[in-house]
Amino acid sequence: MTTAFYPGSFDPMTNGHLDVLQQALAIASRLVVGIGVHPGKTPLFSFEARAALIRQALSAVTDISAVTVVAFDRLAVDAARDHGATLLIRGLRDGTDLDYEMQMAGMNRAMAPDIQTVFLPAGTAVRPITATLVRQIAAMGGDVSTFVPPVVHEALINHYRR
Repeated sequence: MTTAFYPGSFDPMTNGHLDVLQQALAIASRLVVGIGVHPGKTPLFSFEARAALIRQALSAVTDISAVTVVAFDRLAVDAARDHGATLLIRGLRDGTDLDYEMQMAGMNRAMAPDIQTVFLPAGTAVRPITATLVRQIAAMGGDVSTFVPPVVHEALINHYRR
């Protein structure tokens, strides 16, 4: 049984995240989604809300019985190891992501040679999407419905109505 760990902030979850999650489920028998929680940062959505949105969005497109969502506040490789993962999933949008992720993969391999980093390319339609841009557009009243799963779109609308 192969366990993969996919770390990120998922604040908010985007269609790019959903694409990578589905790819990860195709190569691992178990997937742990690690939501990074940093005490010094104030996320748009709480950990609980992000976890629920991930579960709801993913369950709308696939079976999530092999998916666990957890919080972590340390090195991703340490969190991956704690959850029995041998694969660390990283999504790539473009060459800029690749440059950064290659450096990270090298450092992670030095710290945890038992965990292999796997790069999964985002689909063409979701490559330009970033959570940062989604937050900015949504905060200014823009339509982000093509960038996020429907359940996330609804959560963003409700958040910015306040």
